Amino acid sequence: MSNLKVNIAGVEFKNPIITASGTFGFGREYDRFYNIEELGGICTKGLTIRPKLGNPAPRIAESYGGMLNSVGLQNPGVDHFLQKDDIYLAKRDLVVIANVAGSTLEDYIAIAEKINDSKSDMVELNISCPNVKEGGMAFGVLPESVERVTSAVKKACPNKPVITKLSPNVACIADNARAAEAGGADAISLINTLSGMAVNYKTRKPILFNNNGGMSGPCVKPVALKMVWDCFNAVKIPIIGLGGITSYTDVLEFMICGARAVQVGTYNFNNPYGARDIARDLANYVEQNDMDINDIVGTLILNK
Repeated sequence: MSNLKVNIAGVEFKNPIITASGTFGFGREYDRFYNIEELGGICTKGLTIRPKLGNPAPRIAESYGGMLNSVGLQNPGVDHFLQKDDIYLAKRDLVVIANVAGSTLEDYIAIAEKINDSKSDMVELNISCPNVKEGGMAFGVLPESVERVTSAVKKACPNKPVITKLSPNVACIADNARAAEAGGADAISLINTLSGMAVNYKTRKPILFNNNGGMSGPCVKPVALKMVWDCFNAVKIPIIGLGGITSYTDVLEFMICGARAVQVGTYNFNNPYGARDIARDLANYVEQNDMDINDIVGTLILNK
């Protein structure tokens, strides 16, 4: 019999379609377009210990097949989320993943402690922010840093499964996946944005405020698929795949490469109904083929 439900770290999703952090606000915004309960889950905008205004404009640049962003984690802060959005989302029939970000290990611990008592179902650990105590190096670059911050958040937030979100801007993402698993991560999500740059040929200057940004959209999909496959062969914990998903066939490809669920990100900007449409199309495909979506996970057949 056909089945769309997936289970990640003991949390059941009605379908494997989740919206990616930073592309779906806190759900309210898109709830005006359609009933967000059609989705399997949503991942909130990245939460910091205090409100952040983000970077000055310009902080978005379109590119062929995608976009660069340098938004700078603009958000109202974790306390505002707990007082307003956490309560709103708890009333909706879908999985809520709180994305947390910080500049120091202490930041991550403080936010995780607050989220531990929230109504959110899971935590996604954004480790692409600067670690100012280590000379500005991102937590997500070195395996030892990945393991350390994952372990700290797990201890600070024992009531929620922890998903460590991996950066692709590393020497070997499989090593970082193993580090997240060693740190106690219940799952991993990948990939975060690729480092990129946009230039104005007339002024000979970078377009974005801080000269560089995170590249996302369909153009990154081949990189994401390869990295999901690499991590699937490196760890035993569940994988959530993301990077350039715009159709149900993209979802199938990610799952064949080892993802148990996916996140839809940049496509939400192009089509506000995008994630819902993908969920509906996937449901039709599964029904027509009378299949259990879980049966295709990690079934990639390699050329010999």
